[in-house]
Amino acid sequence: MKPYVTRNPRDNHRKQGGFTLIEIMVVMVILGLLVAIVAPNIMGRSDQAKVTVAETQLSNIANALDLYRLDNSHYPSTQQGLEALVSKPSGSPEPKNWNPDGYLKNVPEDPWGSNYQYVSPGTEGPYDLYSYGSDSQEGGEGDAADISVWKTKD
Repeated sequence: MKPYVTRNPRDNHRKQGGFTLIEIMVVMVILGLLVAIVAPNIMGRSDQAKVTVAETQLSNIANALDLYRLDNSHYPSTQQGLEALVSKPSGSPEPKNWNPDGYLKNVPEDPWGSNYQYVSPGTEGPYDLYSYGSDSQEGGEGDAADISVWKTKD
């Protein structure tokens, strides 16, 4: 039989691992530097991403307009507008072979929440299809510049 040995309660406390305040501060400084370097690159890309989305949507709408013309021998009038791609339009010119399934599920808004502009006949082509950009006004520069379907096809 072994003799009963009492242990010192201090022996039960093992040294607990952890981070010192200095180590935590160093990590915070490194994370801060990373955010300062990476954030401007990411933030600047959101405006360009919206321009790219607008160009893609314009291209999709242009394809639907071309299908409409193939079926009906003409593009929708300015008065019929882009809604003629979603539901059968009334008025002149009458679409004689309008696809009962439509040409688009819905007419999207541009990435800035405005309607795309459609004019037929157009000045740049058989129709004008464009977005006013981020400022929702004609003209502008950078991401506020107008985005035309004819400029995206070049």
